[in-house]
Amino acid sequence: MSTLTRIAAPLVAAALILPVAGCAKNKIKGDTAYVARDVNTLYSLGKKRLDQKDYLMAAKTFDEVERQHPYSVWARRAQLMSAFSYYMAQSYPDAISSAQRFLTIHPGNKDAPYANYLIAMSYYQQIEDVNRDQGITQQASDAFNELIRRYPESRYAADARLKLDLINDHLAGKEMEVGRFYQRQGNWLAATIRFRTVIDKYQTSSHTPEALERLVESYLALGIPDEAQKAAAVLGANYPGSKWYDRSYKLMQRHAPAAAATPQS
Repeated sequence: MSTLTRIAAPLVAAALILPVAGCAKNKIKGDTAYVARDVNTLYSLGKKRLDQKDYLMAAKTFDEVERQHPYSVWARRAQLMSAFSYYMAQSYPDAISSAQRFLTIHPGNKDAPYANYLIAMSYYQQIEDVNRDQGITQQASDAFNELIRRYPESRYAADARLKLDLINDHLAGKEMEVGRFYQRQGNWLAATIRFRTVIDKYQTSSHTPEALERLVESYLALGIPDEAQKAAAVLGANYPGSKWYDRSYKLMQRHAPAAAATPQS
């Protein structure tokens, strides 16, 4: 079971309670062309399709609940169930749209934290590898940060913090990839800016030791050994046993022996 469905299980179970008992009286085909139906018929069909893992049709059926019965209490539940169903169908833009609509209409609802979490997770599931544009990754980061800011004590905040650690590592990896590209091009100043971003903005990521070592390389290439010495000292103080400190120490000895960092014992 995925993190989202595990965390959301009580909410989903509550939302699947039917408004009234009974079975649909009319045969319903597998499309969502407008046919006037009572809320029980529509919600029952949405539940059935969700149980059958026909997630996309479940989402469209819950959309019909809202369209045909916009002022009923079930329209509110259907909005959230539509967003969840779209998420499970991996139709993430539709999931985001449905959850955002729920928040626009019901901003103070008790399920607002879950709607925010669903939005963030929908962005998170679309994160591309580090060699692609990271716009979606940044949107996921923004959405998780907003969730934590607005609902710090919610059951979703803890998972949001874990996801943010992974996202930050991903974003730092992108900065490193671009920085290394600039290094290969001999554009040392641009490379330095990228590596400094990793250190200043993503200092807890796994890429920080390499970023510091790359700064040593870049500063030496720019002819400013004092700055290279500072980066090497920070690297030695925080990652003394790493291969990146070993490399930076050797660089300092070779290119700026007077400013070489002292090896860690």
